[in-house]
Amino acid sequence: MPLRLQRISIWHYVNLKGETIKSSKKRHSILSCSLKLFAKKGFYHTTIPLLAKELKMSVGNIYNYFPSKINLAKSAIRFASGILASSLHQINQKDISAKEKIELFVEDYLEIIQVSPEVIEFFLRVYLANRDLFEEDENGGFQLAEAFVNEVEALIQYGMKQYEFRQNQDFFVSFSVLTGILGAFTFLSGENVLERDIASYKAEISSAIYKGLS
Repeated sequence: MPLRLQRISIWHYVNLKGETIKSSKKRHSILSCSLKLFAKKGFYHTTIPLLAKELKMSVGNIYNYFPSKINLAKSAIRFASGILASSLHQINQKDISAKEKIELFVEDYLEIIQVSPEVIEFFLRVYLANRDLFEEDENGGFQLAEAFVNEVEALIQYGMKQYEFRQNQDFFVSFSVLTGILGAFTFLSGENVLERDIASYKAEISSAIYKGLS
């Protein structure tokens, strides 16, 4: 993770109440490894024994933290979206314009794509490709990523309050503007079709999002 992003705290998105620091770190390592495997192999080809082998842990030990693979995948959604939520939360606390906040978040997002691409690819390869698995109960993907959704809403509300964004715009359309543009560049980067290094698109991506909201 980039130095600037190492300060992002995501523990409160994945920890259990009363869990020890040692257990929290172990849970963190399992989630980090699962993201890489899920992003690389997909949901069905990622198995708990394979994850245990990568982590040099017993299968039973992993089940002590996550009772099933679907439970692990849902926790991975909270984990991955928690990284984005933490980044945007820190940015939302800054006393700067909405335009500058978008620029900072795009910068963080592009760094994540470059250094930890599995964080984003997980959504493309696992969640979007297997949405039915995550909608069997009330905790669908949108609810599992609630922390990030709330931070996006806070950014949009701030932009409207500052009269930088269109007034009374539909949240879901606004959310799609932000995540749609970022998601498209994630896909293009993964397909290796971009003509330049993805970080060099920061200004253009930020401008496109800002114009879409203003």
